Amino acid sequence: MRRRILLVSTVLLGGTVALTAYYRNANADNGSGLTTAVVARGDLVQSVQATGTLQAVTTVQVGSQVSGTIASLEADFNSQVRKGQVIARLEPSLLQAEVDQARATMTRLQADAEKARVAVDDARVQQRRADTLGAQQLLPASEVESARVATASAEAAQKSAQAQIVQARAALSQAQVNLSHTTITAPIDGTVISRNVDVGQTVAASMQAPVLFTIAQDLRHMQVQASVDEADIGHIREGQAVTFQVDAYPGERFSGTVQQVRLAPVVDQNVVSYVTVVDVPNPDLKLKPGMTATVAIELARADDALKVPNAALRFRPDAATLAEFGQTSAPSGGRGARGARQVWVLADGGASLRPVTVQVGVNDGTTSAVTGGDLQEGARVVTGAAQAAAAASSSGSPLVPQRPRRPGGGQPAQGGGAR
Repeated sequence: MRRRILLVSTVLLGGTVALTAYYRNANADNGSGLTTAVVARGDLVQSVQATGTLQAVTTVQVGSQVSGTIASLEADFNSQVRKGQVIARLEPSLLQAEVDQARATMTRLQADAEKARVAVDDARVQQRRADTLGAQQLLPASEVESARVATASAEAAQKSAQAQIVQARAALSQAQVNLSHTTITAPIDGTVISRNVDVGQTVAASMQAPVLFTIAQDLRHMQVQASVDEADIGHIREGQAVTFQVDAYPGERFSGTVQQVRLAPVVDQNVVSYVTVVDVPNPDLKLKPGMTATVAIELARADDALKVPNAALRFRPDAATLAEFGQTSAPSGGRGARGARQVWVLADGGASLRPVTVQVGVNDGTTSAVTGGDLQEGARVVTGAAQAAAAASSSGSPLVPQRPRRPGGGQPAQGGGAR
């Protein structure tokens, strides 16, 4: 029994020592229960986050204007094609028959027009004879008038025959154009990224042109169409630098430039966003159409600037915290320019607490770039009170040591959080 009691006492004592060491080490930087951060120097970027999809700058859907059966395919997925290159052929027999029929119709109508021309020449001869005999009072006036009517009728028939020839020529031209559409060519230089038909498949173009191929013009120059929330769109301007990541290459960042902010709103479940087009170079063809991009649009940038956490800009010591450092009131940090803020710095090896007035610049949401004052790289700024230690101390736990008194100071601080 004594051994068990001794063993339990040893375990409790060991736990007490371990927890005490932990809390002492947690506040070893200042011994006051204040949390601090080291002022660092580096680059800081303020940005707007969005998501979008990678696309080729120019994408053309190649279809068929006529119906028919696919006779052959001259291009496939990922094929490089040139403008005017044949990429597919339709079976042309039906359309060739229509061309032959239209040509035969035009030949018949040309013969009819020739017959009408001969009739006009004969009617004119008959009219001249009737006019001559009528002038000599050898032919009644009614017959002279009938000859004139016959001439006019023959001329009208000739004009009708000529018009029918024009109509037949147009029909023949249309049939020839339809026949030419059985040979499908690439409208642009590019890469085939989609093929939707196979040899032997029938395509119907009665209502709309079926899409056979999709060709991307130049995959070395792409774009991201990012959806930017209406709350952030007011900060976006053409020419702003953009960085983005894709899931295919984790940890690798790609760059681009804002080219256009489209005015048309996109409403999805009462959420309004605007499409922002980002130009993206893709010289090594690593980026592919359809990839999802996580975009950061750069609004402001500070290079080689002093950086402090935003919590340091919000911290204000209370009276108990100031008393712990032997101060009865907050010393003046100086009057800065408009928009200046105060940060509290542990000075004199952690023995004193003093404010420094700084001018806040770029803010990325967690960290701010600051200038002015005598804030130096490596200084320790206060970001808040150690809440865990304060809560444990207020509960009366014997495992947590009380805050030590400062030389010449008052009572240990009980709060001291950020406001």
